[in-house]
Amino acid sequence: MLKVIIVDSDLSRTKPLKQSLLDEGYEVVAHIKSTANVDDACRKLQPDVVIIDTDSPSRDTLEHICVMTMNDPRPIMMFTHDDDKDQIKLATQAGVCAYVVGTIPNERLKPVINAAIARFDEFKNLRQALNEANIKLSERKVIERAKGLLMKQKKMDEEEAYSLLRSMAMHKKIRLGTLSKQIVQAAELLL
Repeated sequence: MLKVIIVDSDLSRTKPLKQSLLDEGYEVVAHIKSTANVDDACRKLQPDVVIIDTDSPSRDTLEHICVMTMNDPRPIMMFTHDDDKDQIKLATQAGVCAYVVGTIPNERLKPVINAAIARFDEFKNLRQALNEANIKLSERKVIERAKGLLMKQKKMDEEEAYSLLRSMAMHKKIRLGTLSKQIVQAAELLL
């Protein structure tokens, strides 16, 4: 059973949404009136999805979503009456996975939530792949610097320097990037 937090200052507007969620088998773990508390509520209650119902997302709302997305990312859906392209763009940049203008029938609620979760998971995987690629690129640069230092210091060619780095890393049982970083840091201390 997926846990949901609803954020809406209008209780009368929230009642039908809450009932639709319960009818579809979701557990509504909290209803909070302001996005100012959404980050704390998410850390405490660990919902699977956050649904924000607002007439139009304010700058404060978007900032609170950004904070939550940085601290403890999770799928966020926004129900609103604002179909302004700029608002939609700002909301998605803040971390909103599904921006729904108007209301949706009960039978469409579950597919929209599933789509928001799928979009969130895909974005999370892309972010992780980008992070790994950046780490590898950074590591590659350090390896190249260490190779250059060995080539200059020991008067060897690139292939020999790389082989020496690899054998030293294997001998010390550490990653090539870690050893290279140590070599570069040692060289910086000596200069």
